[in-house]
Amino acid sequence: MFGLGLPELLLILIIALIFVGPGKLPGVGAAIGKAIAEFRKTVTKPDKEAQSGETPPDKPKE
Repeated sequence: MFGLGLPELLLILIIALIFVGPGKLPGVGAAIGKAIAEFRKTVTKPDKEAQSGETPPDKPKE
């Protein structure tokens, strides 16, 4: 992936645990996961439109 092995991932987890705390860590992880999923969906959306040949609808004039 980014050249991260097990020691690096454990170090990141320990640092996150120190800064966030054990109570909030699951919530922070879920928020990061949702943000990454939304980013991926946004990035791949134009690719899917280009492959299908669809054009996005025009914005209505105000």
